[in-house]
Amino acid sequence: MTRSSSAAPPVDTAKLPVLLTTLRLPTISRLWQEIGARADAEGWGSARFLAALCEHEIHERHSRRIARHLAEAVLPHGKTFATFDFSAVPSLRKAQVLALAEGDAWLDQGANILLFGPSGTGKTHLAAAIGTALIEAGQRVLFTRTTDLVQKLQAARRDLSLPATLTKLDRFDCLILDDLGYVRKDQAETSVLFELIAERYERRSLITTCNQPFSTWNQIFPDPAMTVAAIDRLVHHATILELNTESYRRRTATEAKSAAVSLSSDASG
Repeated sequence: MTRSSSAAPPVDTAKLPVLLTTLRLPTISRLWQEIGARADAEGWGSARFLAALCEHEIHERHSRRIARHLAEAVLPHGKTFATFDFSAVPSLRKAQVLALAEGDAWLDQGANILLFGPSGTGKTHLAAAIGTALIEAGQRVLFTRTTDLVQKLQAARRDLSLPATLTKLDRFDCLILDDLGYVRKDQAETSVLFELIAERYERRSLITTCNQPFSTWNQIFPDPAMTVAAIDRLVHHATILELNTESYRRRTATEAKSAAVSLSSDASG
């Protein structure tokens, strides 16, 4: 066999954009010429060149996935750990909260986080911050006001599609149910909330925020037995965090008012 017959056919680089698009490698398609020029200039081998392209593709694919999951989670804007004042909530252990935000062990168990405290103490902020961290760690999260989700589940029950709706919610590793205490059984039939809790029990996780203690939850569910069963399922494998502190909103308003009075006094003086 002659040398010419065994040589590899020349590569038609003009086809690369089409080939890379077909393979769904948009980052490599965008960067291969730039990185290729650097590889030629620095004398990289083919393996290093290929590895560099793959690393860029994987990194940007991860970034796009995180961006998609953040968008679908509909988390409140700006409520992250970077903007949460742990010093204002001495009942919380920051190390414990950050460990929960890593998410691996308790999510694998289908465990829950229950946040209790008066209105304005940062429950929603903390829940959203944990949710953001979970997404950045690769989990899927959905944030919703509990009343909104109950209405959605009620509509699904009327349309005979409740099982399908619960199955769709199953794709989220964690549901954040904000303001559970505002659901009232006299507003509408809330047994659908119990069905959600029972469906996810020991399978998928919940984070709930509530300004009412368990002793008042008979105002939420249709009967005492369902109340007890819902609490039992939520508490089993749960971490309970209590934010027993002064309302952040009230404290901020008071500080702003004091500052205004001080400025007024200085001006008049």
